Amino acid sequence: MKVTVVGAGGNVGSTVALTLAQRDIAKEIVLLDIERKDGDKTFYPSKGRALDQWQTSPILGFDSFTKGTTDYKDTAGSDVCVITAGVPRRPGMSRDDLLSINAGIVKGVTKELVKYSPDTVIIVVSNPLDVMTYVAYANSGLDSSRVIGMAGILDTARYRAFLAEELQVSPKDIQALLMGGHGDTMVPLPRYTTVAGIPVTQLISSEKLDAIVERTKTGGGELVGLMGTSAWYAPGAAAAQMVEAILLDQNRIFPCAAMLKGEYGVHDLYVGVPVKLGTGGVKEIVEVDLDADEKKLLDESVEHVKAVMSDFEKLNL
Repeated sequence: MKVTVVGAGGNVGSTVALTLAQRDIAKEIVLLDIERKDGDKTFYPSKGRALDQWQTSPILGFDSFTKGTTDYKDTAGSDVCVITAGVPRRPGMSRDDLLSINAGIVKGVTKELVKYSPDTVIIVVSNPLDVMTYVAYANSGLDSSRVIGMAGILDTARYRAFLAEELQVSPKDIQALLMGGHGDTMVPLPRYTTVAGIPVTQLISSEKLDAIVERTKTGGGELVGLMGTSAWYAPGAAAAQMVEAILLDQNRIFPCAAMLKGEYGVHDLYVGVPVKLGTGGVKEIVEVDLDADEKKLLDESVEHVKAVMSDFEKLNL
């Protein structure tokens, strides 16, 4: 099996690649990125990172070969392609500010990928996530089930990590669900959050739970403020988990940005919802019961995604 990661000269892409290599489920992992100029010098970040990662294989104990390149021909025959390419968020920059730049990048990348891997599954990590996933879908010619956005896995990981810290329990015992657009308008669902099967509402006060929910919503911005750039370890690991589910046909239930065609009353829009993920991408969109307040929050999040989509459509890319 073969996986390509585009934008792998950067932190998120290289984290996706190394996480996958350590799981040892692909024969080859291709790290692709553009060359970088600095005065009269030319650098090849994806080649350097791939070589550095391959040199860890005797230490970390994996056989997946990591190959760096700037040529899309080297991506031919990829079972899954992960798009992390784009400009990262800077302090004071919202995800929506990234729209015009990253839409052009994702469009070009997608066309090149499907030229050499027409049967691939595409996972989009670039921001603003929901709209960038649509951009990839619109330019791929693939069925929408084969183009998916990495959203809720990252968001739920942050939520679960915060809860584990507060409750002093293992994060492995926490299960949670988040829906809606990726970012500040996401919809946490405490009603569907459990600790070893115990409803989280029985273990934590409503005030502390609300505070954790709000911290989760702004989790990306918190990291930007601390580091001066976007996160990469958790986003990279989240995308790698999606790749693993697809390659191994695990039928995992994950919250991902998927094209809705009437589910939850939404049509022709990429929104974060629980899906069954396996061979070929999205096998099923899972519809959970929402109460009136939860449905209202989801509708508000959908409207936000629609507004960003409207801005995208005005670009005429």
